[in-house]
Amino acid sequence: MSSLTLAVRDSATMLRRNLLHARRYPSLTLNLLLTPIMLLLLFVYIFGDTMSAGIGGGDRSAYIAYIVPGLLLMTIGSTTIGTAVSVSNDMTEGIIARFRTMAIHRGSVLFGHVVGSVLQSIVSVVLVGAVGAGIGFRSTDATALEWLAAFGLLALVALAFTWIAVGMGMASPNAEAASNNAMPLILLPLISSAFVPVDTMPGWFQPIAEYQPFTPAIETLRGLLLGTEIGHNGWLAIVWCLALTALGYVWSKAVFDRDPK
Repeated sequence: MSSLTLAVRDSATMLRRNLLHARRYPSLTLNLLLTPIMLLLLFVYIFGDTMSAGIGGGDRSAYIAYIVPGLLLMTIGSTTIGTAVSVSNDMTEGIIARFRTMAIHRGSVLFGHVVGSVLQSIVSVVLVGAVGAGIGFRSTDATALEWLAAFGLLALVALAFTWIAVGMGMASPNAEAASNNAMPLILLPLISSAFVPVDTMPGWFQPIAEYQPFTPAIETLRGLLLGTEIGHNGWLAIVWCLALTALGYVWSKAVFDRDPK
């Protein structure tokens, strides 16, 4: 077999391993998935009318349309925390050390985690999107091309934050530390445009909220699904995703290739 064929075969084996782990131990994924769903229901049904008035909407349905794209991106950040924990468990329980001694493609261990996490993120996004549609979210003006672009954006964001989560998991001494280190992936959407427009925030805080990774992606997703102006957010979201993917890959590979102490 060629080296490429071996790499694909071994990566598929590692992907199957990670998906089996996710199926046998679903509690972590479900707990992380409940966070965006609970926030969606809380902000729509408890704060919906007030928040809708604050953004110039007529009723709660306007705020549903506003908040769902942000919660979809938050779902990705939440799901990837499970990736950091899973990778940390592999590092601390000795299985990575065993993989290093086996005749398998070294990168397949990382790619198995990444592909498995991206698939879980997409499934989680679909579930949260179904909840949003169930409570009234509609995107009637989006074309098939815009839906395809929105799906591609979500997959690209999932890939970027998954690589960052893999790096966090590999660099953490235990699963608890990995979970804590990955908390910014949930906290950053809270200080983005996910819940309120950036221009309603204090002036000194607006640049922080506007140029962090989640806000450009959220505004781009809103533009694709709801027809709002995208502006510079489209290319900024792509730049953030590519930069985070490269950073996470280099970081993860450096830690993985490091000789164990």
